[in-house]
Amino acid sequence: MSEDILLLDTDIETALRRTVRDLLEANCDPGMVARAYEGDRTLTAGLWKALAQDLGLAGLLIPENRGGAGGSARDAAVVLEELGRFVAPVPFLTSSVIAATVLLAGDSGLVGAVAEGRTTAALLAPFTAATAAGVPLFWTDDAGRVSGRATSVAGVLDADMLLAAVETSSGTEIHAIPATAAIITPVISLDMTRPLADVVIESGAGQVVVPAGAGVAALQEGLETGAALLASEQAGLAEWCLETTVDYLKMRRQFGRVVGGFQALKHRLADLFVEMEMAAASSRYAAGVIATGDPDIPVGTAVAAAYCADVAVKAAEEAVQLHGGIGMTWEYPVHLYLKRAKADQLGLGSPGYHRSVLARLVDIRLGEE
Repeated sequence: MSEDILLLDTDIETALRRTVRDLLEANCDPGMVARAYEGDRTLTAGLWKALAQDLGLAGLLIPENRGGAGGSARDAAVVLEELGRFVAPVPFLTSSVIAATVLLAGDSGLVGAVAEGRTTAALLAPFTAATAAGVPLFWTDDAGRVSGRATSVAGVLDADMLLAAVETSSGTEIHAIPATAAIITPVISLDMTRPLADVVIESGAGQVVVPAGAGVAALQEGLETGAALLASEQAGLAEWCLETTVDYLKMRRQFGRVVGGFQALKHRLADLFVEMEMAAASSRYAAGVIATGDPDIPVGTAVAAAYCADVAVKAAEEAVQLHGGIGMTWEYPVHLYLKRAKADQLGLGSPGYHRSVLARLVDIRLGEE
């Protein structure tokens, strides 16, 4: 573990956090978010434009010489923490993190379009994929047109360009195909604020954006970066759940006294606070090692991905239960957080998968005496 990774916000990160939170407080009403479950996704377009273009956050991970903001994974982690606090239905993780990281391995001009927020991209891989081996391979015909299928893909309903891993005799290339050339079928998922879809491409014309020699490495880096920064979203979600539950228990009265004064509830909240702080620390460490290129990236990612996913689910479950009857209602937003937490728990590798990766990295032989 590197001791040089800062776990607290810098002044710039504090300002970025405040800016993003102000925008979301003004534009991401929970009632509008909940409408995604009724098929109404009108909130997404306007909110994404405000984040991606007005604030210029779409290109945070893209260097300035390629049209981006020249930020770091720490900056992206701040944004994702705030997006998690609001369960914002925007494709920042899928386009500005995963797809952008993959595209940086090539020299395509698509990188600049993504950085400016003019184009949104999505990698054609199941949301559960944790490694390049889990990405479905497409193929090309004699004319170079792409065909293939990917299921349960996140971000495609908001994407203009789709990134497909194409198997060739020279290795795995990444091709960009316009979303209009694909058959996209939305699927009902637990978290409709990050909807999934099945994608079929039949002889779609595209362009090579990452050459065969760099394709597999680009996929792996994109998914690993996505897993590390997804932990920040989960940490932000857990923080909102705890803060909201504490505020509610301070005003809810039962048997003539404030419910938050009951010792049993204090213990549960104290335990959750400790876990939430550990989640914040592990997610910020993962972002920090990526930002500095530290050799501890695999360990930091595995720790954050394994730990934060479970903490987010626990925090959301506690929020639902400790809010009592109101926590079970459709109108109160806690259910949005539980659904996002449960869906994210499987995103880019389950906690169990990341624990097994961590065990190998630190040489723990599971199941052996």
